[in-house]
Amino acid sequence: MAGSTSGSSSATVAEGQEQGTQTFAFIAMTCLFFFWGFITVLNDILIPFLKESFDLNYTQAMLVQFCFFGAYFVVSPFAGKLIDKVGYQQGIVLGLLTTAAGCLLFYPSAEVHVYALFLFAFFVLASGITILQVAANPYVAALGPEKTAASRLNLAQAANSFGTTVGPIVGSALILGAVAADASAVQMPYVMIGALLVAAAAVFRFIRLPILAHVETKEDDSGDSVWNHRPLVLGALAIFLYVGGEVSIGSFLVNYFSESSIAGLSSAEAGEMVAYYWGAAMIGRLVGAALMNYIAATKYLAINALIAIVMIIVSMNSTGDVAMWSILAVGFFNSIMFPTIFTMAVKGLGSMTSKGSGLVCQAIVGGALIPLVQGVAADSIGIQLSFIVPMLCYIYIGWYALRGADQS
Repeated sequence: MAGSTSGSSSATVAEGQEQGTQTFAFIAMTCLFFFWGFITVLNDILIPFLKESFDLNYTQAMLVQFCFFGAYFVVSPFAGKLIDKVGYQQGIVLGLLTTAAGCLLFYPSAEVHVYALFLFAFFVLASGITILQVAANPYVAALGPEKTAASRLNLAQAANSFGTTVGPIVGSALILGAVAADASAVQMPYVMIGALLVAAAAVFRFIRLPILAHVETKEDDSGDSVWNHRPLVLGALAIFLYVGGEVSIGSFLVNYFSESSIAGLSSAEAGEMVAYYWGAAMIGRLVGAALMNYIAATKYLAINALIAIVMIIVSMNSTGDVAMWSILAVGFFNSIMFPTIFTMAVKGLGSMTSKGSGLVCQAIVGGALIPLVQGVAADSIGIQLSFIVPMLCYIYIGWYALRGADQS
């Protein structure tokens, strides 16, 4: 009897230690989500800045997002193989160092004042973030019970949204608030971010993260293909359109709010307003993390897609404050989309999780192509009507929530 009690006590202690280790790992991972959120959203500030600095049209300015999110398409397959080989923790270290290298490339790009070099820097920076995405999303989803994976990933994404909320405020002050639209204004902010990322890589190199046996597997050799999993394939398309829609809206906000018929704001003032778009997403993720413990993820995703469509229609057909605040409100309903679609897409993949994650992250290339499509639309039919492009994206997401994610 005593032996039984002792064994039970040891099991309880071991379980408590494992839970504590997973909690520490979750906190460390949420810091990563903050980092890449902060860096990614700075694109929304840099696009109008570079547009003015290099005298670009909307289509040319959207090449920033094309190069940034194009990296996801190019790098994701290699990132999945890399993580299969070196593990999630070392993959994170390499991702942080690559992101830092991209940040540091902004200094020579500004020094020689060549737009093409800026685009290359965006590609390198995004390559690092791609590695982080492929590693971090499935790792966080696996840090606990599968039934709460969507809720847990939403909570981590809330940290990402905190980064995207702070980013526009800092970026507007340091970059758009500069005396002149001189490309050198980006040099010191990005050098500082690069140094911070190198420090973070050093920390992740030496901390101890738990190895999750059910996802930390070597390359799958079962002969199965990711293309055989319908929810995964359709989910990847949903991620393509979601990221495209969300990024496209964020990319145009500064110029949209500068229109006299909308808000007539200066670039710096409009840049600060972008924080509300991403701040709404942060609040939405916190709300979603709580509500999705009680509401089916598919239903919650469908409702959010429907309301996002309504908000865009309102903004396209109004002026002034109504047009401005309705498009900002879309951020709240974007909030739960990525983590919810992601967990639906990779659910039940087992040893193929890293491959599935790689495919989903590859679909983030939507952030490269959809803003470019909206850029062409804005140059031809005007910036306000061009929001029909992201609206069409949310229609598919609503369908995926109700039909496409079905495992049968």
